[in-house]
Amino acid sequence: MDKTDPICGMKGTIPAHGHYFCSEHCIKKFEEQHRIPEKEKYCPSCAVKAGAPWYKEKLFIVTPVIVILLILGYFIEPLNPFYNAFLDYLKLIWWAILIGFLIGGIIDYFIPRQYIEKYLSRHRKRTILYSIIFGFFMSACSHGILAIAIELYKKGANTSSVIAFLLASPWANLPITILLFGFFGLKAVYIVVSALIIATITGIIYQHLERRELVECAHCKVGEDKPVLTDFSIIRDIKRRWKEYEFTAKNNIDAVKGTIRGSWALTKMVMWWLLIGMIMASFARGYIPHDYFQQYMGPTLLGLLVTLFFATIIEVCSEGSSPLAFEIFNQTGAFGNSFTFLMAGVATDVTEIGLIWSNIGRKAAIWLPIITVPQILILGYLFNLLL
Repeated sequence: MDKTDPICGMKGTIPAHGHYFCSEHCIKKFEEQHRIPEKEKYCPSCAVKAGAPWYKEKLFIVTPVIVILLILGYFIEPLNPFYNAFLDYLKLIWWAILIGFLIGGIIDYFIPRQYIEKYLSRHRKRTILYSIIFGFFMSACSHGILAIAIELYKKGANTSSVIAFLLASPWANLPITILLFGFFGLKAVYIVVSALIIATITGIIYQHLERRELVECAHCKVGEDKPVLTDFSIIRDIKRRWKEYEFTAKNNIDAVKGTIRGSWALTKMVMWWLLIGMIMASFARGYIPHDYFQQYMGPTLLGLLVTLFFATIIEVCSEGSSPLAFEIFNQTGAFGNSFTFLMAGVATDVTEIGLIWSNIGRKAAIWLPIITVPQILILGYLFNLLL
């Protein structure tokens, strides 16, 4: 049985409702999404837990390792470059991490996924726009976004909508946007806008491929334009929630707790990836000679291709890619290479292509790098020329 958590895309260890979940938080989100009756909801006290104890979670494994490395780096002179580089990164982005996770918790608690599901099955160009807008409000790493995208496809979203959602979400979602600003400053605007442009163009191309039946689309039929959740109105739901919500101390405390739970769930999902990326980037800054970066990853066509190669083979979540991309920019000044590293990591990710292949179809998976990689290289080359 597939043990991928249907909510966050991480490896599940807790069995409930015919799935495996990575946390009780994800179980609750699943129950809300599927309107599980109260008597059928997951009961932690009466269930036999198969989940790993807290100290076996990835965040609690990676964090002590980093603390040990930092202590050694402080006292052992050969590790001083790593220690100094890691602290420089932490000083640069700590505020972005805190704000990003807080906003992610707010989104997780206040924005139901039904809002996203409703508009992603229509075979219109505006559907692509809906996809990238909703992707902006998602708060998960690229692997979590992939699980959400596949779930949307199973619920009726078109292939083109899923692909656009998948490309926009990792780099244009709100928490990651804040993180990118922490690293790149105002230049982060170019990354976010370019990610949206690539997602839009790719989604439109996929729509044309759907019409010509050149990609798989289980929910696409000629002349049919039927949305999912036809009995669900976002406006009515917002009005109902606003009308029913009472600004009492208990409700406000529950909202704060729900936001904190969402933030903590997001932290456990992606923070360890970010820490791994910071470790890799710190070692790169501390021990790889500056000339190597200039020679092999400089602002040239060869540098772009080398960057593309490393982006393809390095299996790191979007948050973990950010420090590495910044280090490329810091060492070479080639902003286009950093952009290529970030975007190509999503477009050529083996896990991503494999899951699209197995859940949507072979042709849908093969077309993804064919359509996206030329766009990424062209924009990366232009960035190196102009920025």
